Amino acid sequence: MAKQKKESDNGASQTPLKNKTKREQIKEKPIEVTLWDAANKLRGSVEPAEYKHVVLGLIFLKFASDKFEEHRAKLIAEGKEKYIEMAEFYNMNNVFFLDETSRWSYLIKRAKQNDIALLIDTALHTIEKNNKALKGALPDNYFSRLGLDVTKLASLLDTINDIDTTKDPKQDVVGKVYEYFLSKFALAEGKGKGEFYTPKSIVNLIAEMIEPYKGIIYDPACGSGGMFVQSIKFIEAHHGNKKEVSIYGQEYTNTTYKLAKMNLAIRGISGNLGEKAADTFLDDQHKDLKADYIMANPPFNQKDWRAENELTDDPRWRGYDVPPKSNANYGWILNMVSKLSENGVAGFILANGALSGGGEEYKIRRKLIENNLVEAILVLPQDMFYTTNISVTLWILNKNKKAHSRNIGDEQRHYRNREQEILFMDLRQMGIPFEKKYIQFSEEDISKITGTYHQWQCQEIENIPEFCYSASFDEVAKKDFSLVPSKYIEFVNRDENIDFDEKMKTLQSEFADLLKAEAQSKNDLLNVFKELGYEIEL
Repeated sequence: MAKQKKESDNGASQTPLKNKTKREQIKEKPIEVTLWDAANKLRGSVEPAEYKHVVLGLIFLKFASDKFEEHRAKLIAEGKEKYIEMAEFYNMNNVFFLDETSRWSYLIKRAKQNDIALLIDTALHTIEKNNKALKGALPDNYFSRLGLDVTKLASLLDTINDIDTTKDPKQDVVGKVYEYFLSKFALAEGKGKGEFYTPKSIVNLIAEMIEPYKGIIYDPACGSGGMFVQSIKFIEAHHGNKKEVSIYGQEYTNTTYKLAKMNLAIRGISGNLGEKAADTFLDDQHKDLKADYIMANPPFNQKDWRAENELTDDPRWRGYDVPPKSNANYGWILNMVSKLSENGVAGFILANGALSGGGEEYKIRRKLIENNLVEAILVLPQDMFYTTNISVTLWILNKNKKAHSRNIGDEQRHYRNREQEILFMDLRQMGIPFEKKYIQFSEEDISKITGTYHQWQCQEIENIPEFCYSASFDEVAKKDFSLVPSKYIEFVNRDENIDFDEKMKTLQSEFADLLKAEAQSKNDLLNVFKELGYEIEL
């Protein structure tokens, strides 16, 4: 009886899930989940890489139309009806102007017509033409070119029609939907693809570490713009002013460039992503830029990124060796170093191989350490990325490791002199599972990591086995300028005290010996048969 009383006290909301109707269960799902489930079922034979531009283009169109209609109603209420078809009265309030054939209401009424794909393409083209801020941002002839089934396209329009983007101004509904869809498409595209999206918890970690509060933010490989979005969220969370931040980025892939511009547009973020999609190395869109913050997840281990005699005297490498053409990792690093302002800080992801490579990479890495730029190295868990399962590293480069003070929101932080010190962190035992086979950082993980880092910036900290170690320049020099965290962090409960590089060299040597022994055994056996008068042809 006590149990029954407790349940009744909780009210009707505690009705067992199995007794609820399907409609009630669906209503309990977040809108982004419900929309994804519905939209994905309508995909049919269209590949996720193509379909994402269809769905995200329509989400943008719905958002732009809702904002337009809201502002149009406001003009009418203010007695300004004669201005409701003038673009200037929308653009001055950061609202995109839409003529009648570009409005969602116009399209939804014609959703079942055979020419609906053409109507959508025309609407997107017209919106881009009428709004300079959207130049190069919207999908171009995707709907007509893909030959989507009219019935499925009509159903997709109906599904997206359920998004009320203006219902709660405090909730970034369309932003949540857009971000969720980006992550789901990245998952759907899988390994070798999906480079347009950096997992949200990693972006959150970078933002919380480098704290892009005010100034210029740059991303040289911006994908769909996730780093910028999180930077703005950081500023809002710390009660800062978005107007005190300027955003600059560059993206190589044209379709991803469009995703980024749409992503910024739906959140009201103005940014300079260059005049076009372009290669950061061969066609730098921001040659003279000096950024206060750099956040990036460039392509891992990019091969043949330049020709043999190309970019050998590029000013971005000035003072350093030319990065090898066989791997772009140090090309990305030096590009970012060249863009940092006098007190700039950068947080970026690279494959672990960059921590200990030889040749030109060794010379560049040593120079970076000698120039006192490397502040922290954090090795991340495996399976955090949708495109690869390798473990990767978060680098923090800082041009201002000297003692200083800084205001972040209501907090004033006093930094100690950290010259010639590097903080190493091993995060491989952190993270929680999601989507069955992937790992992400929890809020508690991010709080612990950033708390340790910021505490170390301000005062001496205790080295913690299997987690963190503050190394002096002399210690790093003795390790021949390796940045592999396991060379510094103490491991007591696992076999992680094994030096990975040394272990691999040992295994390589042992394997070579085994191959030699196998070859010798084969020769000995052939000689035995030969002595017996038998020839064996291989």
